[in-house]
Amino acid sequence: MSLEVNETQDQKHRRQAADENYRAIFDSIPNPVFILDRRNLKILDCNRSVKEVYGYSKEELLQSSFLNFFEEGEHQNYALELRNASVLNHVRQVTRDGRSIFVNIRVSPYEYLGRNALLVTSSDVIRIMVIKQQLIQASKMATLGEMATGIAHELNQPLSVIKTASSFLLNWLRKGEKLKDEVLRSMLDEIDSHVDRAAGIINHIRQFGRKSEAIREPLQVNQVLQQALDIFSQQLKLMEIEVTRAFAPGLPHIMADPNRLEQVFINLLINARDAIEEKHEHLPQSEPVQRIYLATSFQQGMVTIEIRDTGIGVPGNLIDKIFEPFFTTKPMGKGTGLGLSISYGIVQDYQGSLRVETVENEGSNFIIQFPAQVHADV
Repeated sequence: MSLEVNETQDQKHRRQAADENYRAIFDSIPNPVFILDRRNLKILDCNRSVKEVYGYSKEELLQSSFLNFFEEGEHQNYALELRNASVLNHVRQVTRDGRSIFVNIRVSPYEYLGRNALLVTSSDVIRIMVIKQQLIQASKMATLGEMATGIAHELNQPLSVIKTASSFLLNWLRKGEKLKDEVLRSMLDEIDSHVDRAAGIINHIRQFGRKSEAIREPLQVNQVLQQALDIFSQQLKLMEIEVTRAFAPGLPHIMADPNRLEQVFINLLINARDAIEEKHEHLPQSEPVQRIYLATSFQQGMVTIEIRDTGIGVPGNLIDKIFEPFFTTKPMGKGTGLGLSISYGIVQDYQGSLRVETVENEGSNFIIQFPAQVHADV
């Protein structure tokens, strides 16, 4: 008899420990989670995140109807959907202070204390968008850091020309000799044009670094791709990396944000540069030509951009992971693991696709496709 009592007490302690663990996990979930009675949709339980999003405490919500979060005239429709659908996207709900929010709702059958119930989770769409914007901006700042060397090379050329021309003019001035008007005009024109070029590079970087909204406007991919390349052209020359361009003329526009699309192209160009550099370090005798190949085309209603390199390639067992957040094949401290995942998300935002074809030790080809705005004149 004593043994049976001990076993019952042991089972009770285990059940209590399991309940405590369940509650700790339930309350730590960052999104609001509700358990609803399936019959009348009353709230049987909810987690702590509910108060942050909806403004109500758990005590205020227990035994109230989940339908109260909706406008009164929509109760019947949502009662039906909650019992029969598994996903409700961009649903409008009302918080305690009367503020409208838009949420994505996930519903699944559940058993709660012997009752038929529904497990409901909601995620604030605006909050998700804000977090996504912050992540994109953080990635952009990391990209600017990666671009620092390339920017320095690009600025060095106009500054060198300005320095040479100004030194020439100063030497003539010190000698007290008179310059011919056409020589002086030529020197000043050279200084003026390279000042404009340096200013243009700085303005381009400032525009790239600014926080951009998720806008869509008609744009020409050739122009955006060329702008991204301009930042690296001098650096690539110094690294003896050839750039071959095959831009199809007269491409139709696509709908995207040029600032964000340039971020995608810059991320892929940085990856191409690093892949070529890594191959040169590990396989210096592999091939004499180091090349990045850029191409655009239009076919079957899709604008296609290809960024191909002769770099190290991606091992076959890692292909499925390269677009995952924080995954990187680069050495510690050289990559954030955000570039490709952010690029993938940006491309998807504009109804596009991003994929890679790669052969280990031979190179990779990143292929981006967007639906064309065929009625837009170029």
